[in-house]
Amino acid sequence: MLRTRGLAKEFTGFRAVDDVELDVMPGTIHALVGPNGAGKTTLFNLLTGFLKPSAGTIEIDGHDVTGMRPERIAQRGVARSFQITSLFDELTLAEHVELALQGRDGQGYRFWRSDKKLRRYRGETADLLEQVGLADHASRPAGSLAYGQKRALELALALALSPRLLLLDEPTAGMGAEDVTRTIELIQRVRADRTVVLVEHNMKVVGDLTDRVTVLQFGKVLAEGPYEQVRADPRVITAYLGESVAQR
Repeated sequence: MLRTRGLAKEFTGFRAVDDVELDVMPGTIHALVGPNGAGKTTLFNLLTGFLKPSAGTIEIDGHDVTGMRPERIAQRGVARSFQITSLFDELTLAEHVELALQGRDGQGYRFWRSDKKLRRYRGETADLLEQVGLADHASRPAGSLAYGQKRALELALALALSPRLLLLDEPTAGMGAEDVTRTIELIQRVRADRTVVLVEHNMKVVGDLTDRVTVLQFGKVLAEGPYEQVRADPRVITAYLGESVAQR
């Protein structure tokens, strides 16, 4: 579903992503992990067109999307969430989802011109909010939500694009244990018929969710494989905990 070859991104002499070769199989959940500064979010920004690569290629479902703008990559069936929550505090949850649905259908932000146009999305909006456990909050303003609920709403906005490839950037960052558990269950529910790639620091989330893990360090692929194999790799232990711990 996703393939990179020789992918690199350089910033004035510093290579944040360095010759990354990645293969993500259809229908899987694939995690990108690594210490802070490993290049994970930069790699996400390359995959979704928010940055242009310095070298290498990106293929999505067999199509070369290298250097394409984010909206063109989205049209290929790709949606993503971001590390930092970004919502309109005064808009309701339903209005957020309706905006996303209209963007998907090429209607832009002209939703206020016709109540008839607005109503056409209400059924699908209700279904999406149901999927992420927010159906009972449709009329609430987004600013009134708890942090975990805001992350769930952002996932609904990504799902509104009907993606075949869903990229989640630290979906559990800043959450308490209960919200983390709910988010794991939510991702398991929405993975049906799609491929998920996530950047995640919480190793419980990685262990519970993923089929395959790629570990990055200094912008390079350090290790790759199933979670249990990767977590026992001495190179990975050293990267996270230091040489002295790895040698014990």
